Amino acid sequence: MTHRPHNDILKQHLRSCSTTIADENITMQSRSLTLLLAMRSATLAAGFVTPPASSISGTVGSSSRTISGGSKLNASTMKELAEKVLVNPKFPDAWPFSPEDFMRQDESDDTIFYDQPRLVYHIDDFAVGALTKYYAQNLKDGDDVLDICSSWVSHYPKDFNGGKVVGLGMNEYELSQNKQLTSYDVKDLNADCVFPYDDESFDKVTCVVSVDYLNQPQQVFDEIARVLRPGGECIISMSNRCFPTKAFRIWLQTNDLEHIFIVGSFFHFNGKFDPATCEDISPNPGRSDPLFIVKAAKKSD
Repeated sequence: MTHRPHNDILKQHLRSCSTTIADENITMQSRSLTLLLAMRSATLAAGFVTPPASSISGTVGSSSRTISGGSKLNASTMKELAEKVLVNPKFPDAWPFSPEDFMRQDESDDTIFYDQPRLVYHIDDFAVGALTKYYAQNLKDGDDVLDICSSWVSHYPKDFNGGKVVGLGMNEYELSQNKQLTSYDVKDLNADCVFPYDDESFDKVTCVVSVDYLNQPQQVFDEIARVLRPGGECIISMSNRCFPTKAFRIWLQTNDLEHIFIVGSFFHFNGKFDPATCEDISPNPGRSDPLFIVKAAKKSD
């Protein structure tokens, strides 16, 4: 199979997102948007930390934010663009990615990298709060939930009264400290993508800022579809921080808007999901971690 360069595919679709943003009365022309999205990040965060609120400079609620490449956008403009990426997307006819797109700088056994427990948040406190608020609005009491790439905290609301709430992750000690789980399993999904659960056994599958570490996304999304009940949802949350040596290559070469398109394509090419949507729930645009939700429901038919 011949793979078109992923940058060309992403730019072609994102160019089609050029639109008039009514709230701001701004028309994003194809040329300027293409130039904007062509910019690439020079560096990514070296790892996960939780900066104290006092370390976040500027005024909370600032109206500007920066995407990869250093270009600033009005906050409402960025939100509008992010949420339009998956509106009538122009996906190619076939899976556009090559195996090289999912290679990593560090291809050593992931169990070595994740052997040391990391009891830290992987997004800042503001983003954690925004994610928990989102879950409060989208998880229902009694839902059976699977949290993949799970850790010592799943960020569900404290008063969430789920059915079975299962964690699937890499570090047993971290999982044992997650008080919101009713059970957990330790597994390296990059070594074996098969989930140890029955078909149609969950109402929701969540994945918090970790989709960029899954180097076999087709197989993992097949498993997500298998374990979800018809109409059940997969909720992928994403920010702009990562362990760069373990994130797959295409993630490091693309920006926030393109990440949305990439994850949307994982749902699309699976074939078992309704069209994916994106919500930008970034709490303090430009002043704390951005946070995007890409989610899709398993087809009911």
